[in-house]
Amino acid sequence: MSAAEIFAAHALGLHWDALPEAARDCARKFLFDTIAVGAAGARAPFAAEVAASETRGSPGPARILGSSARVSIRAAAFVNAYQIHAQEFDCVHEPAVLHPYSAVLGALAAECTGHPGIDGARFGAALVAGVDVAVALGLAAPSPIVFFRPATAGIFGATAALARLRSFSLAQTVAAFGHALAFASGTMQAHVEGTPGLALQVAAAARSALAAADLAEAGLPGAASSIEGPFGYLTLFETSHDLEPVLASLGKSFAVTGLSHKPYPTGRAGHGGIGAVQTLLRTENIRAADIAAMRYVAPSLIARLVGRRPHAGMRVAYARLCLPYLAARTAFYGTVGLDAFSPEALADPAVLELASRITVAVNGNPDPAAFTPAVLQADLRGGRTVEITVTTQYGSPAQPLDQAARHRKAQDCFAFAGLDLPVERLAARIEALGREPDMAALFMLACSPDTSRRELLF
Repeated sequence: MSAAEIFAAHALGLHWDALPEAARDCARKFLFDTIAVGAAGARAPFAAEVAASETRGSPGPARILGSSARVSIRAAAFVNAYQIHAQEFDCVHEPAVLHPYSAVLGALAAECTGHPGIDGARFGAALVAGVDVAVALGLAAPSPIVFFRPATAGIFGATAALARLRSFSLAQTVAAFGHALAFASGTMQAHVEGTPGLALQVAAAARSALAAADLAEAGLPGAASSIEGPFGYLTLFETSHDLEPVLASLGKSFAVTGLSHKPYPTGRAGHGGIGAVQTLLRTENIRAADIAAMRYVAPSLIARLVGRRPHAGMRVAYARLCLPYLAARTAFYGTVGLDAFSPEALADPAVLELASRITVAVNGNPDPAAFTPAVLQADLRGGRTVEITVTTQYGSPAQPLDQAARHRKAQDCFAFAGLDLPVERLAARIEALGREPDMAALFMLACSPDTSRRELLF
């Protein structure tokens, strides 16, 4: 069997009730988190412009998280996925270096609201299948990330999820993967420049997955060796790959159990530094004014993703991926929240001045996908240097968010979106996912904004 056939057979063979409870529990937790993050994304920078670009013409049947708009299913997938990733608050699989829920849930939520009556058990199996495929493609590539995997691998995950949701045949699913290859794209240039292009690429992956599924359902053949062929996904988008271990693990372990929550709306590579500064403030009982300089010595991935220099006039997307700014903001305010990227916050002269004295250095870790271990070295005024060692990042499976923290994050997201939605109500509905009769009704809980708060915050 080709890799596409193996992935297809795995996705189509998943059933919610047959999954281990650990996989179902994680699927529910990250569904709860991602719905909240996607709703908050309706007030992210450029979200209004993105939504406006997709709402021209006659209304459609699907809904957008955090919005009252009715749009086509493909438009809803595009906007949902943009909103989920736009504030860098979406869950992440650290070893695979990708955000699998963004494209997968962006597409699934659009499909469910556009076709009411899809039950939670079928949805849950599709969600787990999509995460498995996207993460497997990330884990199959041990080399440094070259293209933007949340988009390039994400389209295959979203396509697998849609195939499972629609109960495709094996041949239809393989054809859909072939179409996904034709549509796959995602450049890291948007990351380098700090533009909204990262979230837009995830959005395009979600929308293109629907196109791939629709074409396969209509009977159009797609490339059969879309994964490992001479011009297949892994050959084109990764500099090296090893498929055998990830294919062998399918059905034995489930990628959703390896996801990490993001406690802060920033690039995941910045979270270790934020946590280290919090530990420094707490254990040393100091204030920002006591810090002369700081260095975060970490694996090469950290320096590559968030080691950029701060400057006045930073774009929001640039600042979310700038550890010196994030660390300085934490030193003054104790954390980094959704309010840390307003024009006023980004122009704060005291934060920018301290950020100019914070650097990121590379340690000798040879793993190109490693986030830890790392060390924060803080030079305090008076001559003393304090070191904080980071072995895990908060929100990871090794240091998970508890229920209270997960609910606080969701409540903050809904408040930011202007939604009056008690998190306990949504959490209870998701906890009973296997008995949910209509996923459209569940998603609708997060699709009705408070009209008194329609103004943009950026």
